[in-house]
Amino acid sequence: MRGLTSALYSIAVAVWVGGLLAIGLIAAPVLFTQLADRSVAGGLAGAMFSITAWVGLVCGTYLILFVLFAKGWRVFKSGVFWIVLLMLALTAAGHFGVQPILAQLQADALPRRVMESALRDRFTTWHGVSSALYLVQTLLGIALVILQERGRGR
Repeated sequence: MRGLTSALYSIAVAVWVGGLLAIGLIAAPVLFTQLADRSVAGGLAGAMFSITAWVGLVCGTYLILFVLFAKGWRVFKSGVFWIVLLMLALTAAGHFGVQPILAQLQADALPRRVMESALRDRFTTWHGVSSALYLVQTLLGIALVILQERGRGR
């Protein structure tokens, strides 16, 4: 059973960090360069970021539980524990805190598009906050992968 839980640990790291990189660095930029309608691109990117957040919440929870059971109270000295905990916190803040604000600003702008409304500046500010959270989360994910590569992770 230990082999299976360790394999799932590695898969969870790969899926979460790989998803962050694939959506943030490949899929979302491609949408905005290939689709003429930026609101459609934004809607599709938003849906992908939402799925990525849910994947992160599931994977991060598994990683925390795995490290907790593997290390016991020594978990608090583990860099992996703190990186994953911070990544989870950033995911939750972005998905449950910032994204609802962005959605509300878009709804309040109707029938106009938010970028064509008086709410544009607020939307841009909150979008920047969301992007910063995602960037930090992605950088922490890269650090997590590097820790795993060095064998110090678990």
